[in-house]
Amino acid sequence: MAGKKQFDVATALDAAMIQFWRAGYAETSVEDLSRATGLNRSSIYSSLGDKDALFIRCLERYATRYGDKYDAALSCAADRPLAAVRAFFGVTLDRIADPGLPDGCLVAQTVMATPVLSASVAARAREAIGFQHTRLRAALKAGGLHDEAAASFASHLAAVNQSLAVMSRAGTSAEELRAVVDVTLDALARAFDASD
Repeated sequence: MAGKKQFDVATALDAAMIQFWRAGYAETSVEDLSRATGLNRSSIYSSLGDKDALFIRCLERYATRYGDKYDAALSCAADRPLAAVRAFFGVTLDRIADPGLPDGCLVAQTVMATPVLSASVAARAREAIGFQHTRLRAALKAGGLHDEAAASFASHLAAVNQSLAVMSRAGTSAEELRAVVDVTLDALARAFDASD
C-alpha cells in the first residue's frame, strides 16, 4: 500500500524485547522503544499495542523461545534424567554466554520488578516462572523421582536457574556458574540414587 510504512513485526518485537531485557520494564520508555524498533510512537501503539501490551508480547516471545529450548533439553528425562537437567542448565548457560544478548533473564528481572508492574504484566511474569517449575517437575517425575521429591527438586532447580541469570548480571564468571550447576547436579544425583 503506497504511503504506508511497512515493517517486520517479528523484528520489531525482538528489538523491543532486547530493550526491555537490557533496561527493564520500568526504565524503558516509549521513546526508548521507538529508538530500538525504528518505529514512531503512533506505529508502536497502532501495530504493537501500548507499553503493557507490547511488554506482554515480548515476555511471551521470550518465554516461548527459551521454553521450547528447555522442553527439548528435558525431552530425554525418562531415560537420562541427569543428562536432561544438565542440558536444561546448558540452555541458560548458553544464553548467558551469548555476547549478542543482554545479561540475566527477562522473566527473572520482571518478577523482581513486580511492585512497579501492572497487575496483568506481573501475573504473566509469575505464570512464566511457574511454567519452569512445571516442566522441571514433570521431567523429574518421568526420570523416577516420587512426586514430593520431584516437586521439591523442581523448586530448587528453578531457583538455581534463575540465580544463574541474576549472578551473570552481577558479573559472575562462566566457570563459577558451571560450578553452581555441578553442585546442584551432584545433589540431584544423590536423590536419584536414594530413590532406586
